[in-house]
Formats: sequence, structure tokens, C-alpha cells
Amino acid sequence: MTNLEPAPTEQVCPAAVEGQGPCVQLWPEREVPLGGVRAMNVYRTLPQRGLPTVGAWCFLDSFGPDRVAMSVLPHPHCGLQTVTWPLEGAVRHRDSVGSDVVVKPGELNIMTAGNGISHSEFAVLPATQEEIPMSRGLQLWVALPDAHRHREPSFEQHRDLPVVDGEGFTATVMVGEFGGVLSPATMFSPIVGADITGSGALALPLRPEFEHAVLVLDGQLVIDGVNVTAGPLAYLGAGRNQLRVEAEPDTRFMLLGGEPFGEDLLMWWNFVGRTHDEVEKAREEWEAQGLLDDDAAATARFGLVRGHGPDAGPEAGRIPAPPLPGVRLKPRTRGPQE
Repeated sequence: MTNLEPAPTEQVCPAAVEGQGPCVQLWPEREVPLGGVRAMNVYRTLPQRGLPTVGAWCFLDSFGPDRVAMSVLPHPHCGLQTVTWPLEGAVRHRDSVGSDVVVKPGELNIMTAGNGISHSEFAVLPATQEEIPMSRGLQLWVALPDAHRHREPSFEQHRDLPVVDGEGFTATVMVGEFGGVLSPATMFSPIVGADITGSGALALPLRPEFEHAVLVLDGQLVIDGVNVTAGPLAYLGAGRNQLRVEAEPDTRFMLLGGEPFGEDLLMWWNFVGRTHDEVEKAREEWEAQGLLDDDAAATARFGLVRGHGPDAGPEAGRIPAPPLPGVRLKPRTRGPQE
């Protein structure tokens, strides 16, 4: 899953500011039709104009449950990490550093784009099943800080993630640290991401220097007297040592957080940069790769995803970049928005 809007707008993500204390702000999801033969819709809660990041988390899409088979041809990324967390169904991931893996619920894919990578994602369909299986999941991006955003690309998969058992809840630690337990996933800024299921009165340990947000997947929470249901992202601010919630039976939710990200970002399509010129150059280089043979493409900036050549049938081809808007894209510092 990726940002495949046919006419993406730039997302200006100013550097976060210190001092946002505890709060509960509900940011509604936005339905985004991805178009094409997939006819697939996703629900996006990051970025938003007034909430561009939570820590280094800069993008959050949820999809499903539905029976639309994911079929995403090779496309590029730079300046970010993709975090793929399936809830139902299996997805085959292939990328230009040679990865070819299937990710299933409870397993985590982390792709570090660095200076540039390309990948594809296709639903795994059982050969003996006529009906497309149910698909549901989350796709998140983490912005790479300036010191790491030009690094060499890499990929890792984690099939055995640590679990925290607390009073009334169980948490799978996807990335970062939660409850004194550290995920093996390689990250490049102080961060946390945990998939939590709980019932009743819960007390979740937090780091007060982090800002946090919660996305309910199933059920309902009450946080500081505010009802939080599936759909909107509940931004919680910073300064909390503990998060006390009331959870309906078997409520499942994502806890995301991190140190406020101190750099301006300019996001457009699948690129996270800092300036218009960076984004424009990335787009031009991806388009130029489409004119190269496989040997030359394999050594170009975004590399080659094997298995999508002219003989690959419905998996043949690549996704071209949409046109840039007719104005220069400019990041702005965080503050009053026009």
C-alpha cells in the first residue's frame, strides 16, 4: 500500500513545536479513492493540515475490511520508512534491494527508502479459493531525519515481535519501546508504535517527552471523558507519564508516538523531502528510469523490482509519477496556517 492518488497535493509538514501538553483532539479520517483497476479506497488520518506529524510518524492509511485484492505495481519512495502492518490477509512484497517476502497478520515489514527505493505489493490469493479473501491493514510512513534520509535503502521483516502483558491489556510492540520492551525493528528517531487489545480500566505507560496519538481499530475507548471510536485519530499531546482509558471489551487500538519531529518536511506523492527542487528531481529520475533497460534501471537511483517485466501478465509494468502542480512547493514553519 502506498500513496497512489492520481492527483496528489503537496503536504507541507512544518517542524513540531515543543510545549503541546496533554489533550484529546479528534482528527477525522479522510476517504481517499486510489482509483485504477483496484477500485480501492483507504482512510487517511495523517498527514492533516493542522496535524502533519505525530513524532516522526507522517502518514497513516487504514484499508478494509473488504475483498479488493491489493495489486500495486512498482513505485518509488525516498526520505522515509514504510511500516506495513496487515490485520487480515497476506501481502507479497518485492523491492529493488532484492526482497521477496510475504507478510501476514502479526508480522511487520519495515522498508527504509533512504535516498531511493522502489517496491510492489500484491495480495496473496489462495489457488483453490474462488472468492477473494478479506483484506485489512495499516500502512504508515516514518519520516527519516536529515542525518539518515540519504542513506542506502534497506528492508527487514520481523515475524516474532515482543509482547507486553499488562493489567487488562496485551500490547504487541511494533517499533520503538513500550512498557520497558524494545522492538527489534530498526528506526532512526525516538518513536513508539504498539498494537494493543484491552478491556476495562487500563493504565498504559508513556514517555512524557513523546507526543502520542491513538487510532481505534475495533471497539471504543474513553480518554479524559472523550469517546473515541474507530475512524478518527485521537491526538493526545505530550507530557503524559501514563494514559488512563476505559475500554469496551476487546477493544483494539494503535498507540503511536515519538519525540516531536524538529524538521520541516515537504511531502508529495511518495517522496518526503525538504524542498521543491528535491521533489522535482526525484520525480524526474523515476520517470527517466522508465526509459531504461533492466540492467541500467537496476543501477539507477530507485533500482529495479524484479518480476514485473513484459512477460509478467497482469503484474507487468510500473506506476508513472503524476505531474507536479503548476506552482513551486514550499515548506513553511509550524504556526498559524492560512
